[in-house]
Amino acid sequence: MRRSILAFVLILTAPLMAELPPSAYEAMQAKASDFFEVEILRADIQPNEAANETKITLTARVEKAFRSSTGISEGSVITIIYAVVDRPTGWAGPGRVPILKQGDKKVAYLEKSPKPNQYLPAAGAMTFQQF
Repeated sequence: MRRSILAFVLILTAPLMAELPPSAYEAMQAKASDFFEVEILRADIQPNEAANETKITLTARVEKAFRSSTGISEGSVITIIYAVVDRPTGWAGPGRVPILKQGDKKVAYLEKSPKPNQYLPAAGAMTFQQF
């Protein structure tokens, strides 16, 4: 009986995702192909196809290029795209990438998108901040 209860509890909790530990975010930051300090010049926030999803398009100027596998240098203007999903109250899971606004100055851990001068967040909730 105990085993069946334990198995039932494990089956119910298996789909839940927990917040990632700091070491996971640090590893993602270390693996990011591009690491910049950016100033957000424009933030476009639009509803996405899914009802609970918001599409974010940031236009940013690279203030400092700490690491760039793509050859981006200081003064370059790049686009950062991502989507933010609204989760129900009490949902447990990885933190979402913050929504930045015009004028924000942040570090940015990014990965190159297939499109020119377009980047994607590389460190989840910690894409725009350092430990």
